[in-house]
Amino acid sequence: MGVSTSSPEKGIALVTVEHPPVNALPVRGWFALADAVRAAGRDPGTRCVVLTARGRGFSAGVDIKEIQADGDEALLGANRGCAEAFAAVYECETPVVAAVHGFCLGGGIGLVGNADAIVASEDAVFGLPELDRGALGAATHLARLVPPHLMRTLYYTSRTATAAELHAHGSVWRVVPRGEMDSAALELAREIAAKDGRLLRLAKAAINGIDPVDVRRSYRFEQGFTFEAALSGVADRIRDTFGKEGAGSD
Repeated sequence: MGVSTSSPEKGIALVTVEHPPVNALPVRGWFALADAVRAAGRDPGTRCVVLTARGRGFSAGVDIKEIQADGDEALLGANRGCAEAFAAVYECETPVVAAVHGFCLGGGIGLVGNADAIVASEDAVFGLPELDRGALGAATHLARLVPPHLMRTLYYTSRTATAAELHAHGSVWRVVPRGEMDSAALELAREIAAKDGRLLRLAKAAINGIDPVDVRRSYRFEQGFTFEAALSGVADRIRDTFGKEGAGSD
């Protein structure tokens, strides 16, 4: 369990997250994920990376209980770990296909929003419940999945959008039954991996170079407000309600 890498087919690296019960990663998990994605992309035999997860959902974001227990040290670690993991997906030398099932929340949006393509199961939902958890961040990445006003509405309300809704907005490539998600993601990865490896790497660098938003800088700007919320005490007050009756949970 944790983060593992396998090669189901030539040219394809499969990076899998498995951290029960809900894939809410601790600080060390985010850094491990960043290392795994970067290593997969650096491998000259890799032409496409598939990022997936096992369990109830793709990702419930950061481990809130770790932050509650360890305070500012864990918050700073989570900030840095998320920034590195999100950047690793975006900066991966080869295209990254995200295969998403169940819930994709918080930090999961940062990963998926920075992927090159998304395949999702019919039960997948996407959202940022950050305001309910005493945090801010990843609006940068949600803005890559939905139009601006919808992003703001989802952010302020902590509501989620379905895979079908994101498909309608053009950010999800395919929506398939849950049992077909793995094969659908591999099918897309196989089509990408059939291209010339060197040209794919040049294409990834070129496409990143014309992005209108510097996602790393934008996300780090957001994280400054997360830390401000922590210093003001409002973050702790809201996080203290996390997991309690009526407050919602992962």
